[in-house]
Amino acid sequence: MDFSGVRTSMPQRISVHTLGCKLNYAETSSIAAEFVQNGFSLVDFGQESDIFVLNTCSVTENAERECRQIIRRTLRKSPNTYVVVTGCYAQLRPEEIASIDGVDLVLGAKEKFDVLKHSNDFKKGSGARVIASKISEISDFHSAVSSENGERTRAFLKVQDGCDYSCSFCTIPKARGESRSAEIDEIVRRARILSNEGFHEIILSGVNVGDFGRKTGSSFFDLALTLENDPEVTARIRISSIEPNLLTDDIISLVASSSKFCPHFHIPMQSGSDKLLRLMQRRYNAGTYGTLVGHIKSIMPNACIGADVIVGFPGETDADFAETCDFIRDLDISYLHVFTYSERPATKASEMKDSVPTQIRRERNRLLRIISEKKKRTFYSSQIGREITVLLEKSGDQGYTENYVRVKLSRNVENRAELARVKLLEVLGDIVIAEPLEVLAHRRVEETLLPIL
Repeated sequence: MDFSGVRTSMPQRISVHTLGCKLNYAETSSIAAEFVQNGFSLVDFGQESDIFVLNTCSVTENAERECRQIIRRTLRKSPNTYVVVTGCYAQLRPEEIASIDGVDLVLGAKEKFDVLKHSNDFKKGSGARVIASKISEISDFHSAVSSENGERTRAFLKVQDGCDYSCSFCTIPKARGESRSAEIDEIVRRARILSNEGFHEIILSGVNVGDFGRKTGSSFFDLALTLENDPEVTARIRISSIEPNLLTDDIISLVASSSKFCPHFHIPMQSGSDKLLRLMQRRYNAGTYGTLVGHIKSIMPNACIGADVIVGFPGETDADFAETCDFIRDLDISYLHVFTYSERPATKASEMKDSVPTQIRRERNRLLRIISEKKKRTFYSSQIGREITVLLEKSGDQGYTENYVRVKLSRNVENRAELARVKLLEVLGDIVIAEPLEVLAHRRVEETLLPIL
């Protein structure tokens, strides 16, 4: 889309802000890149700007309150800025967002990559315009990529969007639509570019990445195998998160023998109680989840395995929670992401009886976090003495190993954001101290604000 002919009358500075997941960050980055490519200047969030784009999330507990606070803060700094709100919450509750003072444009999931098209030359009016198609009308896939913390170290590459599942607690299918994917050739093209630009790690991201390609006759395994065998994709590759029922033996075997794929799996669990899993409408039980973890560790003893867990789901008794705790204690996983259940409008779970009191939810969250800390320390301790590769960040003395151990070097190295061979020495709190042995790869490009894809 070319706006060069009308640029003289249009605003120059844009700032963006993201709520929610890494996928949202990748999409925000792509929205910002579209502005930059059309002659706008991207400034940091919090600086004065002519246009402000807020990409929202439906998972956060207080989405509307967060939106109001961020918009007020932005308008205090730039009273005349044109405010655009998009993302999952904008698709689910567009009228609520439109009622927030200062909002000019609300875009749904189908429209969020066409801000320039729907902007009306960014002229502030007396109220917000809402442009949000029905979720059933969304079928296109839009590529997106972002770098972590603005560094050319790790890149999040969107390969899939939407979800066809019907988990009783989740609003994502209503906010993002049906499952859809990029073509394998397009993902490989982008992975080659990222490798060539100096990124040393690519994280394959999506709402339900394991569902990749199902409607086009391909599969996530096909994608992984193609990336593994492509000599121009030199970055190491990490899978962001994958459902247990979609993590196949073929994928596990590929990662186990891979020279690129990181031995790290994040596998949503949600509960160790079969009763709760049924209420959540998950597609597995605790037994199959435990078997999956055991299989991974049997062929990759040093693999890192993380899990999501929800506490305080309606109907979760003390006995159900104890069952989950016992299940996790016996499970050979490395860490947990613990979420306190909160009601989401228009979900089956929000209509369920036997709501768990808020204070009990919070206490259960605290207890599981303690178990998670013990799990991480046990895993980290098992890695002591190993020689392993770490991707250093901009600071030059910290980073992650391929199996997701957080490392701090015992001494600084001269170069920044590079791969280095290290020896793991000791666990110190939530980090492992490591001795640098050898620099394996230096950065090949200078920092830039956005990847050019």
